[in-house]
Amino acid sequence: MTISIDQLKTMGLLWPGGLVGVILVHGLTGTPTELSGIAKDLNAYGFTVFCPLLAGHCVSEAELLQTTWADWSKSVEEAFFAFSEHADVIFAGGISAGAVLSLRLAQTFPGRIRALSLYSTTLWWDGWSIPRLSFLLPLVLRLPYIGKRYRFEEAWPYGIKNKRLRERVHAQMISGDPAAAGFAGTPGRSLRELWRLVDLVKVNLPQIKIPTLLVHARDDDIASIRNAIYIKEHISGPSRLIALEDSYHMITIDQERRQVGMETARYFVEQLSRQEKEKLAQYERKPGQLQTLLEAAEYRERPPQELLQGLSKRRNWL
Repeated sequence: MTISIDQLKTMGLLWPGGLVGVILVHGLTGTPTELSGIAKDLNAYGFTVFCPLLAGHCVSEAELLQTTWADWSKSVEEAFFAFSEHADVIFAGGISAGAVLSLRLAQTFPGRIRALSLYSTTLWWDGWSIPRLSFLLPLVLRLPYIGKRYRFEEAWPYGIKNKRLRERVHAQMISGDPAAAGFAGTPGRSLRELWRLVDLVKVNLPQIKIPTLLVHARDDDIASIRNAIYIKEHISGPSRLIALEDSYHMITIDQERRQVGMETARYFVEQLSRQEKEKLAQYERKPGQLQTLLEAAEYRERPPQELLQGLSKRRNWL
């Protein structure tokens, strides 16, 4: 059964454009709005962008607790199938746990996705704001009594470096409206499900043979840039790692959001044939945008050793 555009809109946020589509997946306890800025940037170049809502999100913590990683993955798969009816080419990506889910999508449907764009991919919570004993958390979550009642509370700086934006998002988080900025904390049961997903995706990383863009803040407070480097070193396909210098974890809304959108658009356009670029250009908002994008200076990729320099020192003061 064909899913109409109006039906797609009930499954998440949609920005109609041409027949080159992008699926962007939000993070655990997050909302599709955390990707709306990137979606609008891509849509300006002619892409149709779809940000699906994951199962159990944006309603209540009780509803989230009824879901597993398989339910979240199913949400992405259903969005992919429905969206496929309205696009000739599909790219995929996401932020944090959403990046892990987009990796899972590419592993599940090899050859169906043209390329990936992964933002602040979270395989480990090892950023500078995470308590040093957090490596014990998987053991704690297995305890019958404590594990069921544990809840990881969001803490300063809430993944955002921009002070004014951080204050606004924090106010939305504690307002009690999960659709505004997601939940203020993550239940231990949901964390355990995330790690099960991560374990599965990590084992199958060599199956990723498509071009992959990794965008990560060097100063990520939740998941260090080691996460992006690990993926780059373990996937089989070509990749590009872009390190941001003025953002924290939520790079899709933080201070370098415009750069994230531009680099994503450039990377995706580079994967298109000449005919596909011409078709995409028919939907760009300003004539000549795509050509200007491709002619712009490419971001210089830095070696992993340089990106890791100073990270351990920043973490030691916690």
